[in-house]
Amino acid sequence: MRGPRPTLRVRLRPLHTRPRAAVLITTAIATALLGAPSWSGALPRLAATGDAAPGTPAPTPCTLQRPRLQCPDLTMSAPTALHLDRRTRPGSILLRATSSINNRGSGPLELRAHRTGRHSWAVYQALYGKRHKRHLFRIAAGLVYKHIPGNRYEHGYVGSASYWKLRHAAAFELWSIDVNFRALQLVRAGPKVDYCLRDLIRRHPSGRSPGAAVYPACNENPSIRRDVLGTSVGWSDVYPYEYPEQWIDVTGLRGRFAYVQIADPENRLMETSDANNVSETYVALPSGRVLGRRAAVSAPQQP
Repeated sequence: MRGPRPTLRVRLRPLHTRPRAAVLITTAIATALLGAPSWSGALPRLAATGDAAPGTPAPTPCTLQRPRLQCPDLTMSAPTALHLDRRTRPGSILLRATSSINNRGSGPLELRAHRTGRHSWAVYQALYGKRHKRHLFRIAAGLVYKHIPGNRYEHGYVGSASYWKLRHAAAFELWSIDVNFRALQLVRAGPKVDYCLRDLIRRHPSGRSPGAAVYPACNENPSIRRDVLGTSVGWSDVYPYEYPEQWIDVTGLRGRFAYVQIADPENRLMETSDANNVSETYVALPSGRVLGRRAAVSAPQQP
């Protein structure tokens, strides 16, 4: 049973923890790459725009509010459908939760990846401008070919598969909190970090939100040389609590905690704002009783 929404005094910190460099392809090159989502030919050599000073996040076209560029804005819905799982790992208690990465920006989150080696990729983020012209920026991101086991919590075996996913797209953390919901200490972290990024549910329809999915399911072909991942404006990439790795191990824990989900925890993507990528659901353990929620905030700071 959910208790009354608490008055929160969580100490926060900015999520910018490392420099981030973006590289712009010239307008002529970007124009040449317009067309089908899967493009052909090697990507041309790029010219870097420079790095920020150490410890200072580099400005991007999104944070500089460059005119006519439509940028994504990722948020994380508060963790829902919390379940205490005592079956997946005998002897352990896993706190499961549904997660949802949402795009509330003015443009899509679109990533175009070009394979440079057996396990390496060059990843470019596409930002759209006037007349839907695409501009490509090199970002410090990578793809991983991830195996997903076929066993589903509460559903049994449904078939295993492997997919290309964005590496370190999200993070699940468990923080201890005091009676006033102030964050005290990072206690545990979950294994879920890689996401496909897709249009699964249209949660926030608007004039900028396409009526049909633009970015389909994850690519399963291990031999591809290029891939496109993304989430359109108003759409969400949702993973239910039954899905593999949708949990944090809470074995032996007692007290009050914040179940924290973070979109783009390493700030590798260009967005309108990085200060709203975090959501929290407050829970009592070992009962699993939900104490409250909040979303679109910054990460709690360890004292």
